[in-house]
Amino acid sequence: MRIASLSFRYGRRAPWVLRDARLVLDPGDVVEVTGPNGAGKSTLLRLAAGLLRPVRGSVEDRPRVVGYAPERFPADQPFTVAAYLRHMTAVRRTNTDAIGHWSERLGMDHLLGQRLPDLSKGSAHKVGLAQALLADPGLLVLDEPFAGLDAATRAELPEIIGEVRARGGIVLLSDHQGDLRTFPGLRRCEVRDHVVREPEPTEEEAAEEALTTLEVAVPASRAADLAARLRAEGCAVRVTQQAPGQATGRVREEAG
Repeated sequence: MRIASLSFRYGRRAPWVLRDARLVLDPGDVVEVTGPNGAGKSTLLRLAAGLLRPVRGSVEDRPRVVGYAPERFPADQPFTVAAYLRHMTAVRRTNTDAIGHWSERLGMDHLLGQRLPDLSKGSAHKVGLAQALLADPGLLVLDEPFAGLDAATRAELPEIIGEVRARGGIVLLSDHQGDLRTFPGLRRCEVRDHVVREPEPTEEEAAEEALTTLEVAVPASRAADLAARLRAEGCAVRVTQQAPGQATGRVREEAG
């Protein structure tokens, strides 16, 4: 997925929020968007998710299934939690079994019968996370996903993000709480002065993050499973198919 020369403002005479933003996101990437309040982090997330259209430039090769969890879930809707999630499974054409799965993992089984407007901010936030995860997104966009969560759910969320990465999904998020600070393989990009840039690592970080490229030839039937396991460990993986009739798939691993 590529954000290419993207610029955005909210009106013809409004100031630019982003100018010539560029970012490449590979399968298995987990990227944190940083920057001061009001810099345009949430705008960048909404553009990446397809909720806003760029004024200039484009978002290319966006995965077909996108899950987006906003910083503030719009709870003023005439549904119970269960009815809302059933509606979302119908919209996304996924099995309703996903409701039970994510309700259990996010610790919200007890909320299913409650009306959305009656939820606390933290409970509404869980509903926002659940609807974003219902359809196994190839791109998961999370705007301050840890805000207002209880300790158990805060501990579970990095595991969920790791699972999305392991299957080759892309995760793009902002995290003012700092819960993913030690997440293995986390990339960062910064929004500042309307520009998106990836900060240069310090000398110590560069030494710690020096990459080794290792090419491994494996049977084609095992390539996908091995690639998923390597991604789960924080490696950048590129799978290339060999010529028809050859029995191996080559997995290229770049590990710190």
